[in-house]
Amino acid sequence: MNVARMLYPVACVLIVATFANGQESANRQERTEREERAQIEHDRLMISVQKICPTSGEKLGAHGAPVKVKVGKQIIFLCCKGCLKQKIDPKHWATIHANFAKAQRICPVMKHELPKNPKWTIVDGQIIYICCPPCSKKIAADPKSYIRQLDKLYTASLKSEKTRR
Repeated sequence: MNVARMLYPVACVLIVATFANGQESANRQERTEREERAQIEHDRLMISVQKICPTSGEKLGAHGAPVKVKVGKQIIFLCCKGCLKQKIDPKHWATIHANFAKAQRICPVMKHELPKNPKWTIVDGQIIYICCPPCSKKIAADPKSYIRQLDKLYTASLKSEKTRR
């Protein structure tokens, strides 16, 4: 009987520890799923803003799901796997960057209109247009915050574009 009394607290601790580990694992999985959904939404937003393929000039999505690639430090999308073997057309590349700058519209640091020829920085594969070089240092200090701001600017731009149609 003394043994049973001694083992009871140990059994309770083991049950609680097992539950806690299971809960931690579930929380970790939920966090991962949430991050994956956020990444998918971010990619959809980027595709909508980019609009065209840098090699073919075709509308993204015209040939199935766009293909995510890295060009230098920047992450962009191609219209199809066939474009992986093609060279980027400078004219389409310029259009894509104009699309991003137009959709962004304002410097996320200083909160005013971008100049005619804005400076830019790339953070986590994302191009961010800025009004002046010191803004890039502020972005580097808190990149995730500025990428969230940029996503909000893109979302507002796309909504505005839809209402004008």
